[in-house]
Amino acid sequence: MHDLSSASPRVEANSLRFATILIGIGAATAAAHIGNNFTTYLVGALMDRFGFTPFAMGAWNMAETLSYAAAMFLVAPRARGLDARVLAMAASAVVIAAQAGSALTGAYPLLFLGRIGTGLGFGLMNSALNLAAGRTGNPARWISVGIAVQTLLYSGIAIVLPMIGRDHGSAGMFFGLAGISVLFGLCALLLPGGKGGVVEGAATGPVPIGAEGARVLAAMALFAFGSLAIWPFIERTAHAIGIPATQFGLYQSAAVLVSAVGNAGLALVIGRLPRAWPLAAALGVCSLMCALLTTVGSAPAFGAAFVAFMVSWFLTYPLLIRLAYAQPAGERLAVMTSGTWLLAQSLGSLAAGAMAQGFGAYTLIGPVGGVICALAIVAALPVARRLDREAA
Repeated sequence: MHDLSSASPRVEANSLRFATILIGIGAATAAAHIGNNFTTYLVGALMDRFGFTPFAMGAWNMAETLSYAAAMFLVAPRARGLDARVLAMAASAVVIAAQAGSALTGAYPLLFLGRIGTGLGFGLMNSALNLAAGRTGNPARWISVGIAVQTLLYSGIAIVLPMIGRDHGSAGMFFGLAGISVLFGLCALLLPGGKGGVVEGAATGPVPIGAEGARVLAAMALFAFGSLAIWPFIERTAHAIGIPATQFGLYQSAAVLVSAVGNAGLALVIGRLPRAWPLAAALGVCSLMCALLTTVGSAPAFGAAFVAFMVSWFLTYPLLIRLAYAQPAGERLAVMTSGTWLLAQSLGSLAAGAMAQGFGAYTLIGPVGGVICALAIVAALPVARRLDREAA
């Protein structure tokens, strides 16, 4: 007979560690991305209540994403000396204060300052997420797991938040998002703590980003600018073809549920997948769906395109971040890549707002964004192919 007295505690310890990391990374992922996913409802509510123009709201959204990116670029060179849990605590405090403060005002300058605050908090939380994932030994898999948990949580929020907006307006949604950030922030305390750590394939000292690192950053910039330019106005786009916010929320809930399944499956197989063709396929689908989002004219067609867009976007992100973690710069490049995503999205939001106001419609934003998103394939594929050849 085998003596299991020493094996059982080890299994229990491993299971407990897995559950702890799962909760921590899932909560941190949800806390870091809640602005990106649900600011669109705030945009619509504020336009309806206060009469803000599309350009003003594009700038408002840009303030959040630009400060989000700034926080990540600030953290990137200091990544190895920071504790993920401490960052998560600071991030939660900033986001909660900014969301609650925004609920109390209708003045555009104060709302603008509130978006800067939430952006800084989201950037700190996303930095904490990247550092924690990098210290697990399999960062791309945990990023994908985190997205799967995030999307499951968002499926409920996407149904409830529009109802809050319908009954209590923009102030109710701001307070609701602040409360959600409290819960996610508490769970994010379960992130792996400590400073430093080794990322597989990364050097221990500071190393240059290099030409391939620059390609990864360029690919993320093209992907984010192209696919997310329409995002702050996506609820308005649906509204323009007769889809109310509550029905759009149901579409988003369905989209994130399917995305959760997709990312859970990706987490299981990502370690065995090649890097080139899955990334090219995900980017291709995302580009096509982006173009369809503003050109279809019926609710069912919009809903189908939206679900496919969300699924392909959430698959593309970890596949692209995977290239960053495989570079010598490791953690630092991963944080910079996420920062580049937000920087590009912030510029895309402003461009989309200007385009919508100039043409009086959102139609052109999707096709133009789709073409730009497709260019990310050109930037990323040489890096992915080189890594595949080395792994063969």
